[in-house]
Amino acid sequence: MKTIAVLGLGKIGTLAAELLHDAGFTVIAHDVSARTHTLPFEIRATDVQDETAIKAAFKEVDAVLSCLPYNLNAKLAKAALAADIHYFDLTEDVPTTKAILEMSKSSHRLMAPQCGLAPGFIGIVGADLIARLDDCRSCKMRVGALPQNPTGLMGYSFNWSPEGVVNEYLNDCEVLENGEIKSVSAMEWMEKHYINGVELEAFTTSGGLGTMCETYLGRVPNMDYKTMRYPGHAAQMNFFFHELLMRERRKEAGEILVNAKPPVSDDVVYVHAAAEGRQGGELAREEFVRAYKPRELAGSTRTAIAWTTTCSVVAVIEMVRDGALPQSGFLKQEDIPLEAFLATRTGAVFQTDH
Repeated sequence: MKTIAVLGLGKIGTLAAELLHDAGFTVIAHDVSARTHTLPFEIRATDVQDETAIKAAFKEVDAVLSCLPYNLNAKLAKAALAADIHYFDLTEDVPTTKAILEMSKSSHRLMAPQCGLAPGFIGIVGADLIARLDDCRSCKMRVGALPQNPTGLMGYSFNWSPEGVVNEYLNDCEVLENGEIKSVSAMEWMEKHYINGVELEAFTTSGGLGTMCETYLGRVPNMDYKTMRYPGHAAQMNFFFHELLMRERRKEAGEILVNAKPPVSDDVVYVHAAAEGRQGGELAREEFVRAYKPRELAGSTRTAIAWTTTCSVVAVIEMVRDGALPQSGFLKQEDIPLEAFLATRTGAVFQTDH
């Protein structure tokens, strides 16, 4: 795997292309806009919804990374399957992932959706914590991408895709409870966390576990994923979506929220994962807690959400190229060894929080 197509040159796609180039890949980037970029790789103005254009683009590469909205990914994965190339994306959308899982059964290459932060890195961490225990009774995974200096009742800024946020706030969430896979509502099961003295609330959101419930069914009786926000956020979002019925107008809801709370440069990504169980006959708790902030990468300062999401997928692509991961089938994030992930050129940035 030497040549890779990167689809979409937003903040995530641009950084991914830069890091892949720095890691030794030949990158061909595709974006619908013909904007001028001073970047060290080829950029083409491509309509990713043009099947003929995508078919031609995929003939030139060994792999593709989609940094596009989740609703485009199933078609792109199908095109990658037809072109016999590796496929990677960042989707948190459950139906999209299930569609790609079905495609992978007839693929001779690797199909790896959900390679972002959550799902993605958080699943790699959670699986590592579970493996440290002889017998695991619960694994709880939480991630929060937030402004460092919040304002207003919502305490939030939309540094991530509004479509993705609305999706995870409204779709049902898969959990393991008492040894059974269950579906629960989003923005429920409220709890409190403190990281570096900062108070946060956590609540259920969709998609963060990826394929982990199926993987750990019969092995870990209790498992769930929650999003972390500043206190009071969930109450505001429940009012907005359910009392004002904005759940029935998802596209407009996203536009309203981004207009009210635009992105900020000083953000922070909180990660909190914990597994409990038996270790050497004694009850034990293993934890991974970090507060990741903006950092310098590829010559520019990157927001925390941008670099954590991007470095997750680029590290996985490095591992596939280097033979540290399977070369065909469907890649589950929980099957990626954390130690090997952190040993990659790009994954090493997760070693410390700054």
